[in-house]
Amino acid sequence: MSGRTVTISQVAKHAGVAVSTVSYVLSGKRTISADTRRRVLDSISALGYHPNAGARALASKRSNVIALVLPLRAGMHVPVLMRFASAVVTAARRFDHDVLLLTADEGTEGIRRVAASALVDALVLMDVELDDSRVPLLRELAEPSVLIGFPAEPAGLTCVDLDFAAAGARCVDHLAERGHEEIALLGAPSVVYERGTGFARRTREGFVEAVAAHGLQGVALPCEDTFDEVYETVRGLLLDRPGLSGLVVHNEAAVGHVLAALRQLDRRVPHDMAVVAICPDDVAERASPPLSSVLIPAEEVGREAVRLVMDKLEGRAVPDSTLLTPLLAVRAST
Repeated sequence: MSGRTVTISQVAKHAGVAVSTVSYVLSGKRTISADTRRRVLDSISALGYHPNAGARALASKRSNVIALVLPLRAGMHVPVLMRFASAVVTAARRFDHDVLLLTADEGTEGIRRVAASALVDALVLMDVELDDSRVPLLRELAEPSVLIGFPAEPAGLTCVDLDFAAAGARCVDHLAERGHEEIALLGAPSVVYERGTGFARRTREGFVEAVAAHGLQGVALPCEDTFDEVYETVRGLLLDRPGLSGLVVHNEAAVGHVLAALRQLDRRVPHDMAVVAICPDDVAERASPPLSSVLIPAEEVGREAVRLVMDKLEGRAVPDSTLLTPLLAVRAST
């Protein structure tokens, strides 16, 4: 049948059943005998039939599409963000859903536009700020939503993320266990903190609280992405804090620059300076030396976000808050 569109009527004729039977096999709305179902599926395969998405949406009142709202803003590390996006797309396909990726920074207007168009069944939002302007709208929409990240007031929302406050604290614990008394956090670019981005602020809070709890000396600084800026930040730290012996890096784009700057400044890792990062495992493993790190579990978070939003679509109860426990892998840098 190649070269022209196969219709549901042709599938029904080929299988020797009514058109409605083919429809029920596709939708699962009625129980069809195993033998009949097998004949229909064999005919679909033989003829190369693809159900029309528009017709299917009209019949089910579903678009089978999830919107992933991922505004690409200054200071964001796109390779890591794309890991989350890829995980959402892969998980959505397991539920027979496609993903509409929205990258423009439209705020509430973009969400209103997509929701009003009936293009999507549900929304997953990323780059969540503590005072996020999109949050009040999400509480009003009929379409279910899940946030990858936590605003300051998450009541009435469904949120999932790594526990970044615990991740910052876990890095401090690790350095304290190894006897370091003066440490520093090199965090996200300053613009990320200025926007009030939740994950960056929470990592810093966890770091600061753990430093105080252990009785250490510590400082938390933003860190830009270019080598020259990273070098000046690290050089300034070493001049101001000659007793500094441990660094926590929560900036994937800056990890390599930090290690290169330490080499240029004659600081050996881990002999003169221990370094622990919060980043994906492959970033940590590729570094020289390989970095002790807390994993950013993009794949797990993406899968969980999709599972939660699908449960909400089906009317199942879901937890308001899902925080993944940080896991630290010890490597050569500490």
